[in-house]
Amino acid sequence: MPNAKYEIPMPPNEPVKNYLPGSPERASLKAKLEEMQGKQIEIPLIIGGEETKTGKIAKCVLPHDHKTVIATYHQAGEKEVNMAIQAALAARTAWAALDWEERLSIFMKAAALLSGPWRDTLNAATMLGQSKNVFQAEIDAAAELTDFFRFNAYYAMQLFEQQPPHSPMDVRNKMEYRALEGFIFAVSPFNFTSIAGNLPTAPAMVGNVVLSKPASSAVYSAYHIMQILKEAGVPPGVINFVPGPGGAVGRPAMTSPYLAGIHFTGSTSVFQDMWKTVGTNIANYKSYPRIVGETGGKDFIFAHKSADIEELGVAIIRGAFEYQGQKCSAASRSYIPKSLWADLKDYMVKELKTVKMGDPRDFSNFMNAVIDKGAFTTITGYIDYAKKSSDAEIVSGGNYDDSKGYFIEPTIVRAKNPHFKTMEEEIFGPVMTIYVYDDDKYEETLHLCDETSPYALTGAVFAHDRYAVATANRILINASGNFYINDKPTGAVVGQQPFGGARASGTNDKAGSFLNMVRWMSPRSTKENLVPPKNYRYPFMQEK
Repeated sequence: MPNAKYEIPMPPNEPVKNYLPGSPERASLKAKLEEMQGKQIEIPLIIGGEETKTGKIAKCVLPHDHKTVIATYHQAGEKEVNMAIQAALAARTAWAALDWEERLSIFMKAAALLSGPWRDTLNAATMLGQSKNVFQAEIDAAAELTDFFRFNAYYAMQLFEQQPPHSPMDVRNKMEYRALEGFIFAVSPFNFTSIAGNLPTAPAMVGNVVLSKPASSAVYSAYHIMQILKEAGVPPGVINFVPGPGGAVGRPAMTSPYLAGIHFTGSTSVFQDMWKTVGTNIANYKSYPRIVGETGGKDFIFAHKSADIEELGVAIIRGAFEYQGQKCSAASRSYIPKSLWADLKDYMVKELKTVKMGDPRDFSNFMNAVIDKGAFTTITGYIDYAKKSSDAEIVSGGNYDDSKGYFIEPTIVRAKNPHFKTMEEEIFGPVMTIYVYDDDKYEETLHLCDETSPYALTGAVFAHDRYAVATANRILINASGNFYINDKPTGAVVGQQPFGGARASGTNDKAGSFLNMVRWMSPRSTKENLVPPKNYRYPFMQEK
């Protein structure tokens, strides 16, 4: 960016550890898993830096062993939310006035703590509480959250350094990047620990104060993030931790006149309800709230007849079934040319027979459990629907069991109708629906793909024919915010592929980029006239 005082080097991405057999990191993490599963902790609210206990208790259980409780946590209600708002507003003036270099150094320290001594703890918390295998936890809780801390600080520094030119020389211009007036309401989902860390800290880096409400099924890891931030030096009241039911926390937060912004990741319906609430209360706010949200997806893999069978098959298996399909970016529908279908089907059925599923402490498991009973019921309802329908067939999987944990087999459905229910609706589970099209209807089917879903989050095209890639890129230009060529549509890396989608998938403010950070700033332009005029007359007013 031009006009910066000095060049700021971009940080490298945090290396992802492999946890190979015999490695010290594997032994260390396994020991931490046993330690944390072996004890039950009590999680309070954190308001103004103080632990607050409400007595309204809920449990954190293992999704893969739902009789095992690893924590109880206190739930916030209207009283506690109002306390948190007051604590945030009390902290705001000093935090916003703190030199930005001092603020950002706190989050750079948080990155160093997470990359080092806290890595095992947050990985283990994510594996246990959200039933992620070691690799999915590592790329999320360790690497991505570390990257969010470092890259967001980098982008903030770049933005703070941008200043307008002094022209003419008798004028001095300045841009101030102020925090928003009020507090930010950060609402995070269960599926990514990194999001639970990013949503409150991105606004805080640029001087905002925050109420952080994690998903009820991910309070365990979110609490440990708060401990990291405390050790890093985030002052009391800057980020307030208020877990609890959505309505009980959301209503008082969103109707407060001091709401300055919403940073949200979750379902489309919840986000739309939040937007309606803001609209209803718009005249009551001190300022217009910034609304930043990333919601659902019905993400696609589209194959051309020139695609490689194994490359395509691996992308479908990984893209659809890693973390049990519980990613907003997970592949959920595929369009396969008839000439490839028989071989692709054989390949995937064979490979899926080797997929192991179970406790994340067993590092040989590729899949684990879905998050809770509600998710299990919803996902299996779609599978049962496909089993009973004459417009679909189960190609692989289709079985499930919740006697110990919420386990669902990776399931492939072939739909005869491209508008079959599982081709259009977000399932958020390990279900991939495939539509087989005639090879000579490539462009026609690309248009079908573009028009089928209300979402536009991620998508992928597989082809070795570059003309086919270019055609897909053109037709699907608005169908996804993150587009992949010969790669699965998941796994965006901070600083490399800024993440977000449009249409019903959100505001596309691109987490992991300066585009997100600038949303939490309220700029002020200052002009100082070094030699003010002493005559109101302009040159054009002369008679001769």
